[in-house]
Amino acid sequence: MNHATSRRAGAIGVHSVHRFAFSVPDLAEARRFYAAFGLEARQVGERLDLYTAGHPHCWGSVHAGGPTKRLEYLSYGIHEQDLPVFRDRIDRHGLACAPHPLSDGTGLWLRNPDGTPLQLVVAAKVSPSAKARAANRSSVPPGQGAAPARSKVRAVRPRHLSHLLFFSADVPRMLRFCTEILGLRLSDRSQDLIAFLHGAHGSDHHLVAFAKSHAPGLHHSSWTVGSIDEVGCGAEQMRSAGFDRGWGMGRHVLGSNYFQYVRDPWGSYAEYSFDIDFIAHDVDWPAADHPPEDSLYVWGPALPEDFITNHEHPPETAA
Repeated sequence: MNHATSRRAGAIGVHSVHRFAFSVPDLAEARRFYAAFGLEARQVGERLDLYTAGHPHCWGSVHAGGPTKRLEYLSYGIHEQDLPVFRDRIDRHGLACAPHPLSDGTGLWLRNPDGTPLQLVVAAKVSPSAKARAANRSSVPPGQGAAPARSKVRAVRPRHLSHLLFFSADVPRMLRFCTEILGLRLSDRSQDLIAFLHGAHGSDHHLVAFAKSHAPGLHHSSWTVGSIDEVGCGAEQMRSAGFDRGWGMGRHVLGSNYFQYVRDPWGSYAEYSFDIDFIAHDVDWPAADHPPEDSLYVWGPALPEDFITNHEHPPETAA
C-alpha cells in the first residue's frame, strides 16, 4: 500500500513505533529468549537488534546494561512534512532533551511526563496500514486429520511488532501528553488504570498502551502472528525452550486479539498476538471508558498475581 494514501487529513501525529530500546544484564540470555520466541537477534557491538522474519526493519534494540532491565528510550516515526510542527510543539512546551547516548542521535528529542526519552525520526511508516491477513490454510475434507504431526510443526516466526505496553505513574497525564504532543488517539481506557492509543494515520487498535504503576517501565512487547494456531504453537515453542511462565492462551476485550504472553528473564513479557482490531486512518473509533472487568480478557486462564508487577522498578527501590 502507498503509505501516503493512509494519511489522515489535517492530522499531525506520529505514525509508527519506530524502535524501542532497553538494556539487560546479559545479552546472551536475551539472545536465547528472543531467538526461541522466533525473532532474529543480530548482534551489533554491545547490543542486539530485533528483526522479524522477512522484514527489513529493526523493531527493537537490547543493550548490555546494569544489574536489572531498564527501558532506555522509545523512537516514533513521523512524516517529513510534520517535522516543523513537532519541533514547535516541543519548543513551546519546553520538552526538549539531549539525544540518548545509546541512540544514533538523529531526529527530535523530548521527554514524556515519566521522564522517558523519546526520539521523533522522519521514517517510512512501518505500522500496518491495513488489517493483518490470517495465514492461508487449506481446508481438509471429512475423513482426514487437520492437525499437523507434532514433529512437523513449523517454528513460529512473528510478522511485525504490533504494540508496546508501558507502566506509567500517571495514566491520565500520559494520555494527555500522547494526544496533545504526539498526536496519538485514544482507542479505549479503563478509569485511570490503563489507556490504549492508536495512530491517526492508521494502525492496530493500539500502538502503545499505559498501565498504572508507581514508576515507568516496559511491561511487554507484542508481536503479530498469522493464526490462532500460531499463538498456541508459539506458547508450546517457548515451553519447550524452558520459558514456561506467562499468561494465556486467551482473548482480549479491548483490541479483541488472541494472546499468549511469555515471561522473559527480567519479569516483563513478549506477546504472541493474532487478529487485533485495526483502525483505519479515516475511521473515528468510538473510544470509551470501560469497567475494569472488561479491560483485560473475554476468556482465558486466571490472570497471574504478579502480571501487572513492575519488576523494572520494584516498589522498595522506586525513588
